[in-house]
Amino acid sequence: MESNNPEVESVTNEPTTETGRILLSEASDFAYLQDDLFAVSQPWHDPNVGYRGTSAAGAAGISYRQLDYWDRTALVQPSVRGASGSGTQRLYSFRDILVLKLVKRFLDAGISLQQIRIAVKQLREAGISDLAKITLFSDGAKVYLCTSVDEVIDLLDKGQGVFGISVGKVLGEVEATLTEINPSHIEDLDELTLRRLGKKAV
Repeated sequence: MESNNPEVESVTNEPTTETGRILLSEASDFAYLQDDLFAVSQPWHDPNVGYRGTSAAGAAGISYRQLDYWDRTALVQPSVRGASGSGTQRLYSFRDILVLKLVKRFLDAGISLQQIRIAVKQLREAGISDLAKITLFSDGAKVYLCTSVDEVIDLLDKGQGVFGISVGKVLGEVEATLTEINPSHIEDLDELTLRRLGKKAV
């Protein structure tokens, strides 16, 4: 995977004789020694179906205040439907919630907001099938996107202390959480909004 942004690099360098180390927020976030690292199920996604703000925040493990702030600052915004006027509700897609959860992991690890914004941009550009194959790394200065075990090993052999998150692992966590949450359809919410507006007009 190539990037024109110098702050985001796809790791393809030849390994050195040095051994790298990984710092993780949770040991379960990373399992690069397992054969099924990048083999995770893909979630079904309807562009007209999403999750309300409270549900999205809960699934991502953040507060509603954080969700609202990240929307207002354009860090992570709802892609199914944004808030546009009185009575409308934001709807977040599966990918949106995945990105929200990843942002929280990076913030908890002390990664800079600038680097997080770069990572979010790259995640937005990737397809769902590509997301399952990505492992994000940061050495504090740059964000690296790895799409294979070989790339992971190459990065670690450079001898850098890095923080890594398997996007596929987090994707699976989000998918499992959302199976217990009822999504909302745009048409259903629009009908509900019209009814509320009609009652106010009476």
